[in-house]
Amino acid sequence: MVVQNETEKAENKEMVSSDIVDKERIKSKIYVIRGRKVMIDQDIAEFFDVTTGNLNKAMKRNISRFPDNFCFQLSESEFLRFQFGISKGSGGRRYLPYAYTEQGVAMLTSVLHTERAIRASILIMEAFVEMNHFIQQNAQLIPFHEMKVLENKTYELNERVQNIERNMITRSDLSEFLKLFDEGIEREEILILNGEPFKADAAYQRIYEKAKKRIIVVDDYIGLKTLYHLVHAKQSVCVTVISDNKGTKLRLSEYNDFLTEYPAMNVSFVKSLNMVHDRYIVIDYGTDEMQVFLCGSSSKDSGNKITTIVQVRDLSPYTVMVASLMSNPPLILQ
Repeated sequence: MVVQNETEKAENKEMVSSDIVDKERIKSKIYVIRGRKVMIDQDIAEFFDVTTGNLNKAMKRNISRFPDNFCFQLSESEFLRFQFGISKGSGGRRYLPYAYTEQGVAMLTSVLHTERAIRASILIMEAFVEMNHFIQQNAQLIPFHEMKVLENKTYELNERVQNIERNMITRSDLSEFLKLFDEGIEREEILILNGEPFKADAAYQRIYEKAKKRIIVVDDYIGLKTLYHLVHAKQSVCVTVISDNKGTKLRLSEYNDFLTEYPAMNVSFVKSLNMVHDRYIVIDYGTDEMQVFLCGSSSKDSGNKITTIVQVRDLSPYTVMVASLMSNPPLILQ
């Protein structure tokens, strides 16, 4: 039992001093290459707790954020001149290392977004700053021009750290989608319309309210819910449903009951003749204000599962498609 307590004390002591040890290790990993203070990708990856390959992939995916003064690849001679403890070739890495300036390290944090990377980057930034403080305290030993360069570097670094802090995601920055869950809305009620979350029925209402002249619903599976969504359209709008009425089917008696409740509604039905796999909503077909929405599920099933509706940008193929479907024979409800 005594041995266990001593072990725990040792572990706690190690945890307390870990930041100091890490910062000193960081300082030992800062090199001056091409006149710039830099760290090598392998060392940063170790502190960030990611693989070197994934760290450099994150940089390459965001290459526009990493100009030469943020990151550069070592030459063969530079690699051979500095001793990084890196083996190249068989059993080691197969490409020359990348060097990151302090700005490059800060930018890596913004593209990796891991808690470990954020904590490690703070230590790295502090290490750079402490080195600069040391330089300033010994300014008489440094030429004036070089001191001004270091001051500018420190200013740029502080700006970069502030930018990272501004862009960090916090609890208060939750997307509207997550806020819906926080507010107690059930998962099954959500529909994503052009990237924004809505209650499913409200999403269809938002689409149908846009129509000024015509609505065309292309969906092989229709039901009463399909019709109830359409009541949100303006009374002057013509409605056409193109469907083969598969599955549970919309019955004539249900449609007649619907018309009793909403006598101003007039819906025409056209067969799809198995020509379409996906579901579409077409607003104001044949006008300059035509819009097409691709729907992930049938509107009669909205609210059963999370689904997505996305507005289509290139309308030319769909104009031809709708014209072909509208020429099909009428659908007769049974």
